[in-house]
Amino acid sequence: MFYYYGFDWTYLVFIVPAMLLSVIAQAMVKSRFAKYDRVQTKRNLTGAQAAALLLQANGITDVQIKHIGGELTDNYNPSTKVLSLSDATYSSTSIAAVGVAAHETGHAIQHHVNYFPLVFRRTLVPVANIGSRLGPVMALAGIGFGIGLSSKGPTPLFQLIANIGLILFGLSVLFYIVTLPVEFNASHRALKILKESGAFTDSQEVSGARKVLWAAAMTYVASALTAIGSFLRILLLVRRRSDR
Repeated sequence: MFYYYGFDWTYLVFIVPAMLLSVIAQAMVKSRFAKYDRVQTKRNLTGAQAAALLLQANGITDVQIKHIGGELTDNYNPSTKVLSLSDATYSSTSIAAVGVAAHETGHAIQHHVNYFPLVFRRTLVPVANIGSRLGPVMALAGIGFGIGLSSKGPTPLFQLIANIGLILFGLSVLFYIVTLPVEFNASHRALKILKESGAFTDSQEVSGARKVLWAAAMTYVASALTAIGSFLRILLLVRRRSDR
């Protein structure tokens, strides 16, 4: 039903909307970060100072805070227990900078308390990396070569290759899905602790940080939808070819 006059409508249905959402989300992140990067926090805490305050408030003493180059390259590495803050975050006292630093600190707190979605996501990393690269290739190659070698449809061997590819790709999609609660929870923890610790002293600061972090969260939603759409598109293509 998705193929008319040689045009693959699955791309229009499953991929284009997610791509548009991704573009919109990226634009929102840049716009909101730029807006609240011009608004200073009342306590004049830098991103690094806010991160240190939040770590201390949660009894975390084994996480290092380091400066990293680039724009919005902030991240927390649970393997090394290093919280890296970018140029726009580390020394800045803006609401946007403190909000982003607090979000990454939220990941450190998740790691400290063994937050299950974060632990589960870490176990998916190796297979997700393989699945995202090889899964779609195996699925399409299995069907393509199978049909090419047999006019009656894909042979059992190539059908098996296609199915393995779908499974691998599905695991990489699962990684994107599990990422959503991890990111939303980190932002929730960040905003809550910013208020409780006194790093933010009024509701306007919290509201500004929430808007920045919400826009950032939408980029993860867009990535998840793109992955899901790509998987469904390939699944339909495999099923269509295997039914020939």
